[in-house]
Amino acid sequence: VRLVESGGGLVQPGGSLRLSCAASGSFCSIQAMSWYREAPGKQREEIAATTTDGNIKYSDSVKGRFTISGDVAKNTVHLQMNNLKPEDTARYFCSMVVDVVGYWGRGAEVTVSA
Repeated sequence: VRLVESGGGLVQPGGSLRLSCAASGSFCSIQAMSWYREAPGKQREEIAATTTDGNIKYSDSVKGRFTISGDVAKNTVHLQMNNLKPEDTARYFCSMVVDVVGYWGRGAEVTVSA
């Protein structure tokens, strides 16, 4: 199973970006989809997660600004990020539980700067 993120880049404070992550390979089902981020000098943190039975959670740092949406039929998960702040600058990673095994993408850089 391979996960590939897309949609990162440079954005000004207050702007928006949409990250996407697609899973490819041979598998039966996806049980959960998550987004993590790792800022320079900080530990990787989970910021948004969704399960295929509809449970969604967000970290306090992104609640109200970011929206996770999973499309199981297309094996993809998106992260809509609005009202971005400089402190959101990080490498963003997609993670999925596929056939009860966890997988990671390589990440996408997001830089929020004027």
